[in-house]
Amino acid sequence: MERLPFVYILSSGRHGTLYVGVTSDLLKRLHQHRNGTTGGFTKAYHVHRLVHFEQFDDMPAAIAREKQLKAWRRDWKVALIERGNPEWADLAIGFGFEPIR
Repeated sequence: MERLPFVYILSSGRHGTLYVGVTSDLLKRLHQHRNGTTGGFTKAYHVHRLVHFEQFDDMPAAIAREKQLKAWRRDWKVALIERGNPEWADLAIGFGFEPIR
């Protein structure tokens, strides 16, 4: 996978705690979240399942989208996730990550 900007949403489980982030290296960032090396919110609340992501051509566009999503109400974020991932499957598995227990 090329190093392109991504906005992503992690969840602790179906309808669980949500985290919105932006990165230029999605695989590296997923590895950091899943191994707890990022610390902070995602580690404290066990928010490690990739439930939504969007790819962008440039970082300013990705950052603008991240800010937009962070300002959204929770029910709007849930609707966004469920439009593309109604089962809240861990999309990181499609990138070769092991399922979370």
